[in-house]
Amino acid sequence: MRRMVGVIVTVLVLAGVAYLLWPLIQGAQRMAALMAEPAPVAGSLPNPLPGQRFVDTWGGARSQGRRHEGVDIFAPRGTPIRATTRGMVVNVGPNNLGGRTVMILGPAGQRHYYAHLERYPDLKRGDWVQAGDVVGFVGDSGNAKGTPPHLHYGIYAGGGAINPYPLLQND
Repeated sequence: MRRMVGVIVTVLVLAGVAYLLWPLIQGAQRMAALMAEPAPVAGSLPNPLPGQRFVDTWGGARSQGRRHEGVDIFAPRGTPIRATTRGMVVNVGPNNLGGRTVMILGPAGQRHYYAHLERYPDLKRGDWVQAGDVVGFVGDSGNAKGTPPHLHYGIYAGGGAINPYPLLQND
């Protein structure tokens, strides 16, 4: 009888631990699947500002000898910005150049960067988004203060910045 109680207690403890760890296990599986997905290819990403046309501004000269590492898509202030890919939010917050920014970890570990936002939706680090979810609203924050409202969209991989222009569908 004592042995049976010990087995039951052990099973209950293991079940409790599994119950508590299950969200972590699911998150790890979801992250592994995301990292295993292939990187986007030419023309495979939707425009983060549907209906807004844009040009390739990659490599353009910027202040302090920098080069532009993304594309700028101009739109009226407050226009909703849509995620170009599914992924996990890794940052929501300000930085010196981008102002209000959101960074999403997407397929193949690429980071999708949305900058110069006017404001944020209800997003926090660790949230999962789908392509098409609103991740911000067009503005001119950061070093874009005083310029026409726009989204700076960039993609970063282990080797650095990638030109997003050929990957995006230009409405």
